[in-house]
Amino acid sequence: MGKGFFISKTLTIAGVIVGAGAVATIIALSVVYSQEKAKNQEVKPTNGGTSPPTTTQVTPWDPWDHYRLPDSLSPVSYNITLWPRLEASRSTGLYIFTGRSAVVFECKKPTDLILIHSNKLNLTLINGHHARLTGLDGATPPNIKDSWLQPVTQFLVIQLDGRLQAGNRYELYSDFTGELADDLGGFYRSEYFVGEIKKVVATTQMQPTHARKAFPCFDEPAMKAVFHMTLLHPHGTVALANASVNVTVDGQDVTQTSFQATPIMSTYLLAFVVSEFDFISTADIRIWARKQAIEEGQGDYALEKTGPILEFFEKYYTTDYPLNKSDQIALPDFSAGAMENWGLITYRETALLFNNASSSNADKEWIATVISHELAHMWFGNLVTMRWWNDLWLNEGFATYVSYLGANSAEPTWNYTDLIVMKEVYKVMSVDALASSHPLSTKEQDIMQPAQISELFDSITYSKGAAILRMLSEFLTEPVFARGLSTYLNTFKYGNTVYQDLWNHLQTAANLAPDLELPASIEVIMNRWILQMGFPLVSIDTTNGHITQNHFLLDPESVVDRPSEFQYEWIVPIKWIKSGTEQTPFWLKSKTDTHPPLKMIGSDWVLANTKVSGFFRVNYDTANWERLLTQLSTNHEVIPVINRAQIVDDAFNLARAKTVSTKLALRTTLYLQKEREYMPWEMADRNLGYFFLMFDRSEVYGPMRAYLRKQVMPLFNHFQAITANWTKIPDNHLDQYTQVRAISLACSSGVPVCEALMTSWFQAWMKTPEKNPIHPNLRQTVYCGALAAGGVEEWNFAWKMYKEAPIASEAEKLMYGLTCTREPWLIQRYLTYCLDPEKIRKQDATFTMVYIAGNVVGQSLVWDFVRANWNYIYNDYGSGSFSFGRLIEGITRRFSSEFELKQLQQFIKENSDQGLGSASQAVEQALERTKANIKWVAENKADVFQWFTDNSKLI
Repeated sequence: MGKGFFISKTLTIAGVIVGAGAVATIIALSVVYSQEKAKNQEVKPTNGGTSPPTTTQVTPWDPWDHYRLPDSLSPVSYNITLWPRLEASRSTGLYIFTGRSAVVFECKKPTDLILIHSNKLNLTLINGHHARLTGLDGATPPNIKDSWLQPVTQFLVIQLDGRLQAGNRYELYSDFTGELADDLGGFYRSEYFVGEIKKVVATTQMQPTHARKAFPCFDEPAMKAVFHMTLLHPHGTVALANASVNVTVDGQDVTQTSFQATPIMSTYLLAFVVSEFDFISTADIRIWARKQAIEEGQGDYALEKTGPILEFFEKYYTTDYPLNKSDQIALPDFSAGAMENWGLITYRETALLFNNASSSNADKEWIATVISHELAHMWFGNLVTMRWWNDLWLNEGFATYVSYLGANSAEPTWNYTDLIVMKEVYKVMSVDALASSHPLSTKEQDIMQPAQISELFDSITYSKGAAILRMLSEFLTEPVFARGLSTYLNTFKYGNTVYQDLWNHLQTAANLAPDLELPASIEVIMNRWILQMGFPLVSIDTTNGHITQNHFLLDPESVVDRPSEFQYEWIVPIKWIKSGTEQTPFWLKSKTDTHPPLKMIGSDWVLANTKVSGFFRVNYDTANWERLLTQLSTNHEVIPVINRAQIVDDAFNLARAKTVSTKLALRTTLYLQKEREYMPWEMADRNLGYFFLMFDRSEVYGPMRAYLRKQVMPLFNHFQAITANWTKIPDNHLDQYTQVRAISLACSSGVPVCEALMTSWFQAWMKTPEKNPIHPNLRQTVYCGALAAGGVEEWNFAWKMYKEAPIASEAEKLMYGLTCTREPWLIQRYLTYCLDPEKIRKQDATFTMVYIAGNVVGQSLVWDFVRANWNYIYNDYGSGSFSFGRLIEGITRRFSSEFELKQLQQFIKENSDQGLGSASQAVEQALERTKANIKWVAENKADVFQWFTDNSKLI
């Protein structure tokens, strides 16, 4: 960490930024902000470019009506001074910040127009204009003819009376005031309490298009520049930014902290924080959080693992960490899980803070994974950055994939890399099997508006991106993949790229690997996976070795109206085993082929896609399915554990697609009475969970619940025995998960001893609130079960404990548990809390509503609530919020009736004028899912009822 130095002077810095007109500016801000907000609400976001256009786009005539910056100007450096006020204005009640910015830019093409992003900033007029232009190095600037703010495209427009000349450099200076709002975007405020005293943190979230809310800037990823930051802040607070502190000056009114120049970087990676936080450190790594959290050691685990993960990535990339310090800070209010700001990574508290007494093994795993994800970005994304947001998948998909490698290096006993199959691959397949899905990569011109960009932050980008890069690494081998990455990073460091640049470097590495044989170039293979949506269903006929591929759709009757130049065919790498023995991998290069070794005789069976290394599902002829089921029932451990999970998940999804019978899918769960591993149980729980969503309001529910109770009892008894009647916790990481799953399924399926156990644990806690007897691993499950069985007394106790929780991860478990009540009036109360930031933080509001929707009692209540309050939610929580898509998906996942479909269609119609922002695509997917659910229930209800009735009987 670079060392700064401290100077103590009698200095008044209060007048540095705000002059005589400051008071008027502050008062005017509330008026201007409300006007700009009203204007922005009039904009009708389009469909996001992620589904086929239905109307002809009209090209804007004026440059400032386009959403993209012209290529005539390029920023070189910024000199920015910001002063956040951590107390509300007495006259307006607003929290504000004031600032000044001087951006040096180079003219690339002669122009008489300057476009620079500015959003929700009140710019001080200088000689009647919104900025001042000067020439550098002898350049003579033209005069400003006119200037104005263009709120729709978020530009400050400056018209000149002459042309800027190519090759010359100029400086644009501006003074401004903005609101330090609680909207979780740009330069915003976060709040927490120490006792009864409210503390305010000024912090940032710039990705994807919020830097323009903090200062006027060229706010696109390719517009990289050097940033010189200065922050003015109250005495007793500390200021942080991307770079190390250069000098701190203690003035009479405020403290001024200046920072060293950053490396050349994108605006979306900027970060600065003013707080009263404390830190722990080792070498150049610091973990920042609330003072109480640091005192209690909640940052210790993050500090312990950051160094080893950084060392892993330095070796993996064969490139040194690019900066001289690594700050990581846990914020009470934060919209995403974390943000990879270069040198100053911001986190939700749940993603960075750990307490041995109250945090679970899942909390620890989440922290290790998120830290690994963000540190991976320090090279891939920050040092080398995508040129435009259409290639966001490469940035986030890569970080998601290697986060499993980094976390596994820090916790080698977890066997963590296998979990990517459940957490990413199968999770995203359910979305990518919809006709309303979208390709990983799209054309630049299809992604323009901020809402369209925000819509890209979805599971396709993160999880499918990770899955196909993992597949690429598997067939190249990890050493070849890593060598290509290394040359890619070194060639393009501090620059911007497109995905083809990575393909080229991986191809070069592949060409140097003598034993590696590919059926085509990497670009030819991979373009089929990133430029068309979906994935293949590979069907194998073991009677003749015939193999085919088809675009897999959950609803085979859905219409795919997005054309593909590849006709929805893929070049598929296939690894397989024969009766438990690995075989030579091969490639499926066309729609149909014959691979003679796949032809089986006798009792031999085929299982393809071993370790689920490829992004596809597999179907077999009926005889091979029967042989696999026989193997599961006789000796399931012959089949690798990942592939036991695969058999379950593939079968259930093929059944939903009418490729195999629903009875066959259900039969894959019969062997579970013998299963003790986590992954097969997790996949069975997820897939049976779909049945519960479809049937928990029907007569199917009783026998379905009885069948699950029958299947889980041996697992429940197993863990009761090995944990000495629940007094111990298993040593193995995944066994701890399986224990939680055993209790969860046993209690939800009505095992009496389990229900009594949860209630007794919770009652014991109510008697001694200061000492929670429930192990952290089990708390979320126990809280939910106990509150479902209890009433208002239990609910009020849990709410009190939620508000007093000493660590965010414990608060999150209680937040979830509170949604499990069966009392409609308590659910309604909780819903009203969701829109009161004093009770439920804005960052948690949509999560809470989604959790409530998972409760069969709460689902209709939350749907009514969201529809009734949509205008407020949309406008106050931001039409570009990352969580909007999650909200729609979570609320509608149980929809399976014509009535619910009509309600959804009416909701879309009622909001057509305003638009749905970043939820647009989620709504289209909800429509498709609902229609598919209606058909599936109609076609399968009778058979499912009979099957569960027949198989739930105790022998």
